[in-house]
Amino acid sequence: MKSTFISREKNDVKLTMEFTGEEFDAAVIAAYQENKGKFAIDGFRKGKAPRKLIETHYGEDVFFEDAINNLFSQNYFKALDELNINVIDKPNADFSEIKKGEGFTITITVTAYPEFEVKDYKGVEIEKVENAVTDEDINKELEALQSRNARMVIAERPAKEGDTVLIDYSGFVGEEQFEGGTAERQPLKIGSNTFIPGFEEQLVGCSAGDEKDVLVTFPEEYHAEDLAGKEAVFKCKVHEIKEEEKPELNDDFAKDVSECDTLEELKKETREKLEKSAEAAAVSEMKNAVLEKIFNANEIEVPAVMVEDEIDNMMQEFDQQLRYQGLDLQKYFQYLGKEAKDFREELREDATKKTKTRMLISAIADAEKIEVTPEELDKELELMSIQYKLEVEQIKSMLGAENFAALEKDIKMRKAVDFTFDNAVIK
Repeated sequence: MKSTFISREKNDVKLTMEFTGEEFDAAVIAAYQENKGKFAIDGFRKGKAPRKLIETHYGEDVFFEDAINNLFSQNYFKALDELNINVIDKPNADFSEIKKGEGFTITITVTAYPEFEVKDYKGVEIEKVENAVTDEDINKELEALQSRNARMVIAERPAKEGDTVLIDYSGFVGEEQFEGGTAERQPLKIGSNTFIPGFEEQLVGCSAGDEKDVLVTFPEEYHAEDLAGKEAVFKCKVHEIKEEEKPELNDDFAKDVSECDTLEELKKETREKLEKSAEAAAVSEMKNAVLEKIFNANEIEVPAVMVEDEIDNMMQEFDQQLRYQGLDLQKYFQYLGKEAKDFREELREDATKKTKTRMLISAIADAEKIEVTPEELDKELELMSIQYKLEVEQIKSMLGAENFAALEKDIKMRKAVDFTFDNAVIK
């Protein structure tokens, strides 16, 4: 096979693959061997009929399509490697006239990765970001720790914001009770905003044993179309009221929730954790500021196919997030009354920016000849083994060759971002 580069217009590349008559004949013979079991010829057991006899019955071109497909699949990526072409889309192929025993040419048109030179990525000027940790931050963190270790106790008083009430309820529109609007001994935290707007606050002031009619209006975009925008009454009965009983902030609390012996030690440890987190957040914000300036300094054409691929990825990720909540994209679209194509358009600007940013980072990595060392790969695999509680060899086996290459690329991209930050001017 001979590969030849023909032309490039913007991102559209044209190349040819030429095959000799001998190469084509060999591919036809191979196609015959692969497919002869599909043909039944009188006088021969299935799969035993000679090639010439099959060609006489079905036409001499009976094996041409498979032969050509095999030649293409076996040689296409070799040709791209030889010609140093990095493609980002499926190819379109045109064939010269195909005749038995003669050579032929495949002319390929395909979208290639854009050629551009990234500029102004060194010495980027940004403002220094400092996230100070205050005593108030420490107190909020300790209060959150108290809440996580709180227990629920019966409150012998009327309900207030933050309480959890145990209720029965039945929903009515007019005089008719509607389906799905009934529950018994349902826990509801007042202020959680998990029920219909206006429902929870009407339970404030109720005591255990009280009955109350809660008046609400369903939102116009409510997922049940027969209820959307309608007024309803929920007949409620309050069984009990519970409140959080938080543990006291003292040395005993510190010992229970940490390795610290005193509350002062816990406060010190909390401050150190928050300061470490604040510093990481500040660095991340400054790195993003550097990338934003590089983004604005470089005008490059982002291929539509790459944007579409990014939109596909974003939709898949969002679908996974919805499934964790018991939903999926189809139900989400039904709930909002929109179509997938509209949602894709909403994602397009963000997807274009993400794609362009990734292209720029990759170009910086290439320009600076950034590589990933075996030690860096090993460190990443060790971190993954800790995260997923698996042996490193298990992680390697699960990744496979393709995902392993993607992991290596991710590390390379992170190093390129670090390079731009390390070479930035921070004021």
